[in-house]
Amino acid sequence: MRVPLFDLTRQYEALRTEIMSAVDRVFSSGQLILSEEVAAFETEIAARLGAGEAIGVANGSDALYIALKAIHIREGDYVITTPYTFFATVSAIVRNRAIPLFTDIDPITMNIDLDQVEHLLQTHPQRHRIKAFIPVHLFGQTCDLDRLASIRSVYGLRVIEDIAQSIGSTWIDKAGRVRHSGTVGDLGTLSFFPTKNLGAFGDAGMILSSDPELATFCRSFRVHGSKERYFHDEIGVNSRLDEVQAAILRIKNRRLDEWTEKRITNAGIYHRLFSDQKELSGRFAYPRTYRDRRHIFHQYVIVLQEDRREALKTFLNQNGIGTSIYYPLPLHLQKCFAFLGGRPGDFPVSELAAKRSLALPMFPELTEEEIGYVADRMNTFFRQHPANDTSDEKE
Repeated sequence: MRVPLFDLTRQYEALRTEIMSAVDRVFSSGQLILSEEVAAFETEIAARLGAGEAIGVANGSDALYIALKAIHIREGDYVITTPYTFFATVSAIVRNRAIPLFTDIDPITMNIDLDQVEHLLQTHPQRHRIKAFIPVHLFGQTCDLDRLASIRSVYGLRVIEDIAQSIGSTWIDKAGRVRHSGTVGDLGTLSFFPTKNLGAFGDAGMILSSDPELATFCRSFRVHGSKERYFHDEIGVNSRLDEVQAAILRIKNRRLDEWTEKRITNAGIYHRLFSDQKELSGRFAYPRTYRDRRHIFHQYVIVLQEDRREALKTFLNQNGIGTSIYYPLPLHLQKCFAFLGGRPGDFPVSELAAKRSLALPMFPELTEEEIGYVADRMNTFFRQHPANDTSDEKE
C-alpha cells in the first residue's frame, strides 16, 4: 500500500466539474484582477472568521510583510516571534528592517510559549523597542487567545496573528464565546498555498483586520499604495489575489467545514490506534487536543522520545508511507539569520522539536484503512527497535 503525506488530486477529482466551470466563468468575464470573485471571497472569509474585513493578496508571505507595514514597523524595532515556524514569518520582519526577538515554544503544543513572551517583555534591556508580536498558530492549533488578548492590552503591543496553518481553529474564551484564530490581534494573515486546509491551485494569501484604518492601508498598499488609480499615497507593492484563484477558493471554502471534520476524525483514528498499541507506549508524543479549543490538524506531527527519526522516516518511506519534517533547522540557526547571533542551545525546546518531530499523512480524503496501515508499520518499526536500543539507527 502507498499512503502519501498529502494528495491534492483526490480533492480535485471530486471538484473537477465545479472548478472548470468557475475558471471558465472568470475567463469568459474578461475580468482577471481584483474584480467580483475576489470581492466575494473576501466577504465570505471575513464572515466565516468573524473579522471586520479581509484583503486578498498574492501569498501568505506578502500578507505578513504588508501587515507589518500597516502597523508602521520600522528599522530598529523589535518584533517577538517563534524560531520554530516557516521562514516567511521571520523574513517579513527582516524585510521591514526590524529585528526578530525569538522566544521558545511550548513542548506540548509547539506554539510559542506565552510565559516566555511575557518574561521577555518584562526583562529585556531595551523593551521600549519591542513594538509587535507575531504568534504562529502552528500545525492547526490556536494559541491561548485569552492570554494573547491580555498580552496585547497590558503591554500595548501590536499583534499580527500568523494563521497560515490554522484557518478554522478556535478558542472558547472566558465569556464562553467561540473565537477564531486571526481575529484577536490587530491583523491576521493567511496563506492559501495548495497544501493548506483551504488551498488554491497556486499562490494566494489574505489579511484580516477589524480596524478600518489598517484594512484601508492594506487594501491600498497591495496595489502600489494607490487608493485611486494612478495616484499613490505610499510606495506600495504589487500583491493581488487574482480572480481565478479566488473563484476556486470560493468553491473550496463551501466544503471547508466538512474537510475539517474529516481531518479531526482522522486524527482521532490515529490517537486510538496509537494508544491501543503497547509497543508504541512512551515512544513518541502525538498531538494533544483540549476541550476549550478546536485543533484543525493542518499537520499531524509526532515527537519521538528517542533520536530515531531518520530511521523511522526511512522505514516508513520504504513501506510506501509519505512523511515530512517541519522544521529541520530552527530559524535562529539558519545561515541567513546568522547576523542575529543565534547559537545552538538558545531555544532548546525548538531545537529538540526540529530534531525529533515527524509529520505523518494527514488530509481529508485519507482513509481509515490507510491510517491503519501507517499505525501498523509504526508498530512494526518500534517492535524491531526496542526502547533504549543503542544500536546504530542507520543499520
